Amino acid sequence: MISDSPVPAVVPAGRMAGAEQPVFDLPNGLELRPWRLSDADALMAAARDPAIRRWNRLLVETPEEARRRIERMHERRRAELSVMWALARPGEEAVGLAGWGDIDLAGGSAEIVYWLLPAARGAGVAAEAAKRLGAWALDDLGLHRLRLCHSVANPASCRVADKAGYSLEGTMRSALLHADGWHDEHLHALVQGDV
Repeated sequence: MISDSPVPAVVPAGRMAGAEQPVFDLPNGLELRPWRLSDADALMAAARDPAIRRWNRLLVETPEEARRRIERMHERRRAELSVMWALARPGEEAVGLAGWGDIDLAGGSAEIVYWLLPAARGAGVAAEAAKRLGAWALDDLGLHRLRLCHSVANPASCRVADKAGYSLEGTMRSALLHADGWHDEHLHALVQGDV
């Protein structure tokens, strides 16, 4: 594709899709790996979890829907729109999700998303995943700016952002519609050179 912009793309198209999705070890015995169709039960459990449902738009009711959603994760990675990892112990089913949505390679930005099933909560897993995926997005992929957004009513995500090195930039008023109405959101960011 030929661009009419005088500003070159921060990350060339094809860079993400042309490489295998990496697997990363985390210090707590978990790893970040691509989602597998065998993780469908974990995805269904996440869709039933009240805390995950409160803060995420995850609607999966059948094993077929879960497998299709996992297939879409891989399709969206190949299209360079997002890239999602399962958090799991090696050889086991997923206990969480972390990854990059709203990827803009040309503009050099993305937004981190994550959730954890109850068994993985409270041990710093989300912050470790955000740190590791932030390093990959900035250093390996070459993005410039990473966002972490969450409802102001979700202090756990504020702690994740702080522990992972994302600076609080401000509050976006009435920025995201949840099941209980519109929520103000905190905007945190990590940019090249912060770490």
